[in-house]
Amino acid sequence: MRPQGVRGDAAKGKSSGQRLAALDIGTNSIRCIVVEILEGGDYRVLDDEKATVRLGEGLAASGSISTAAWERAAQALKRMKQIADGLGATHFVAVATSAVRKAANGKAFVAAMAKDAGVEIEVIDGEQEAELAALSARHHFDMAGSRYAMIDIGGGSVEMVTATGEHIEEIHSLELGAVLLTERFIHGDPAPEKDLARLRKHIRQSLKETLATPDFPVQCLIGSGGTLNSVGAMVMALRREAYGSVHGYEVLRSEVVHLLAMLERKDARQRREITGLSPERADIIIAGVTLVDELMRFFGANLLRINERGIREGLILKSLDDLGLMEKREARRDWRTVVQEFARSCHSDEGHAETVRDLSLQIFDGTAALHGLDERARQLLEAAALLHDVGYFIDYAKHHKHSYHLIRHAGLFGFTPREQEVVANLARYHRKSLPKKKHENFALLSAEDQQLVRQLGGILRLADGLDRCRSGNLQRITAELTGKTCTLRLAGKGDLGVELYGGQSKGDLFEEAFERKLVLALVKN
Repeated sequence: MRPQGVRGDAAKGKSSGQRLAALDIGTNSIRCIVVEILEGGDYRVLDDEKATVRLGEGLAASGSISTAAWERAAQALKRMKQIADGLGATHFVAVATSAVRKAANGKAFVAAMAKDAGVEIEVIDGEQEAELAALSARHHFDMAGSRYAMIDIGGGSVEMVTATGEHIEEIHSLELGAVLLTERFIHGDPAPEKDLARLRKHIRQSLKETLATPDFPVQCLIGSGGTLNSVGAMVMALRREAYGSVHGYEVLRSEVVHLLAMLERKDARQRREITGLSPERADIIIAGVTLVDELMRFFGANLLRINERGIREGLILKSLDDLGLMEKREARRDWRTVVQEFARSCHSDEGHAETVRDLSLQIFDGTAALHGLDERARQLLEAAALLHDVGYFIDYAKHHKHSYHLIRHAGLFGFTPREQEVVANLARYHRKSLPKKKHENFALLSAEDQQLVRQLGGILRLADGLDRCRSGNLQRITAELTGKTCTLRLAGKGDLGVELYGGQSKGDLFEEAFERKLVLALVKN
C-alpha cells in the first residue's frame, strides 16, 4: 500500500526529518509501517505493507517454524527492509510475537533474519504484546469513566487487558490464536459440529482457568488484529454500509452470533467469496470469530469496537516515546480538541467556525421540543460546525464537497465511522443543494441517519447563513414554537440586516426537515 496521508487523528505538522519503520512479525502475517515523524511527536503514514506468511503453520504439531514458512518470512522481511530503506527510515524497530516466541528454532530464525535480511528482531512476551495493543486502543478511544476490555487476536495468541478509564486492571495472554485453534480443532470443511463444540469448550475452559469471572460486565470490548478487522468489514457489508474504514466501527454481540452461524454453514470456497473477508483468512476465520463470541460472552459485553491499528501502531507510539519525541503530546485527548486541530491544519476560518458552532447549538437547544435529539447528536452538530468550511483548503468552488471528503477520511478521534460519515454529510449540505436520494453520499446512509442529516444539516445551514458577514455580530438566538411555525428571535450588535438575509436564504433545509415555517425576527437592544 502506498502513501496514505496523515494518520488517524489527521493532525499535520512540519517534518522533524526523521522516519520510523515498525515491523510486527506475527503468527499469521507480517506488517511493516513506515511513518514520517512530525514536530511534536505526531506522524504521517508513508507506507503500510502486509504479507500473510503463516509463520505458525504446523507449529502446534512440529514445535518449529517450517522450512516453507521460514522462507516466506525471509522474503517478506527482505522486501520490507528494502521499502523502509528506500523511504529513508532513520529508525527501525521489529518485534516478533507468539510463533517465534514458541518455536524451538525461534532463536535461530531471529539470528538468520539479522544476517540475511538485515532486520534486528526483538521477541516480546504476551504481556508486552498486550501493552502495545492497549497503547494503540487508548490512543484512539475515549473511555474515560468506562470499564472495558481490550483484546488483540493474533494467529498464535490472544492478548487481553481490562481497564477502567485510564487505569489498567489485569493483563493476560493466552494461546488462543486463530491459526493455532484452527489447526488444533477444525479438521473438516465445512467445519463439523463436533469440532466446533470441542473448540468452544476449550476456549471457555481456558478463559475460566486463567481469568477471574468479572464482578460486573464491561461496557465494551475494543478489539484489534486481523480477525477483528474482518468481523468489522463483514458486518459492515451485511448492513450494506460503506464507510471508508472499519476503524472505530461498532458491532453488536447479536451480529457476531449471526455472523458466526453464517460462517459455520459455508465451506472454505464459499467463505472466500464473502464480502469483507480476505480470501487468505477464510480458513481460520471460524476459529477467530468463535473466540470473539466467547470473549464477549465471558466479559458480558454487548458492544465490540474495532481498532484497525493494533500492535504495530502501539509499537510506533512506544518508539516515539523511547526516542524522546513525545514530550509535547498531551496524555489525554478529546474529540473537540482533535476536531479543532484538524480544522486549523486545513487553515479554516476559526472565528467564523466558532460563531457558527455557537449559533447552531443555540438553535439546537432552543428547538429541542421539535427534534428530541440527544447529547451525542448535539456533539455531531458541533463537530460539523467547526469543520464545515475545511474544504476551502482545497478550493473555494465546491468547497462543501471538498469538506465532505476531507472529513470522511480524517479518522477523527472519538467518532465511529458512522458518526464521521454523518458529520461529513452535515458539512456537505451547509450550502448549495439540499440532500437528495440520488446523491451517493446521502443514499448510503440509513433512513434514520438521513433524517438526522436533514435535521442537523438544516440547523447548520441556517446558522452558517446567520453569520453571512462573518462578523460575529449575531450573538443570541431564542426560539418560539407555535403550531406549524418556528420563530427565531435574533439579537446582537450593529446592523444585522445581512445576517437576517443570510438566514432567510438558507432556512430551506430547516423548514423541510422540521416541516415548520421558519420566521426570523430581529430583536432591538
